[in-house]
Amino acid sequence: MSVRRATHAGSWYADSGPELSRQLEHWLHQADFRHGPARAIIAPHAGYQYCGACAGHAYRQISPVAIRRIFILGPSHHARLSGCALSIAQKCKTPLTDLHVDNQVNADLEMSGQFEWMDLDTDENEHSIEMHLPYIAKIMDTYKDQFTIVPILVGSLSPEQEATYGRLLSSYLADPQNLFVISSDFCHWGQRFRYTYHDRACGNIQQSIEALDRAGMSIIENLNPTEFTNYLKEYGNTICGRHPIGILLQAVQELLRNDGTICANLKFLKYAQSSQCRNVNDSSVSYASAALVFE
Repeated sequence: MSVRRATHAGSWYADSGPELSRQLEHWLHQADFRHGPARAIIAPHAGYQYCGACAGHAYRQISPVAIRRIFILGPSHHARLSGCALSIAQKCKTPLTDLHVDNQVNADLEMSGQFEWMDLDTDENEHSIEMHLPYIAKIMDTYKDQFTIVPILVGSLSPEQEATYGRLLSSYLADPQNLFVISSDFCHWGQRFRYTYHDRACGNIQQSIEALDRAGMSIIENLNPTEFTNYLKEYGNTICGRHPIGILLQAVQELLRNDGTICANLKFLKYAQSSQCRNVNDSSVSYASAALVFE
């Protein structure tokens, strides 16, 4: 059996199960259940010391009782991908409990001809999916033997590719037993990220960053993939999970086209920045958490 190790445990998050469980419990307790039960969430993937509390607001919206499968879409930070890739691992380890990959869904997705496979080194080097595994293990603890995960690494996609993957995954999103986790940080600002956009009409740098992020968040809430693509072209905002978000928006639009009775409502619940930028030598990463419900 191919097993994915928890390679970022002990650095990006605690490698002690009891300690990690207490941290996650604390962050979940700080958040309110106010936009759920979620069918999809958007949540950050930085080190927990930076974004763990923010992510808790998204995970708090999940009702685990009905969930039997969790899709995790994370952007590729290291490997060059022209499409999307599936994990060859059959099990993913966390300090809490091991999570089992859905081999049948992987096989079905492979049959579409749209997916490649990521080798174990690529999988273990990437953090965008792994950072969600402990939170998933925590919220699903009572049902830990009753669900599977489908990790999907998302490459640099065109809008047309996002639409293709959105159509492929829309039937899974339509199933209330499935949950989608969309992994994304928001603006990466500073010279080290080669992005220093500053709209002085919004105030200082940190205020400009927030205004820029919130403009994107508002477009995502409108569930309009074309408008989101245009926003990214206009401002170049360094939202690293823009392609997983684009896939989600396309999947929702596909559902709305096929079923006029569905009412989709996506809402952002928390926003934070890793630090407050005041001059061009500073840097920060933004984090935002959202939940999608069908009404």
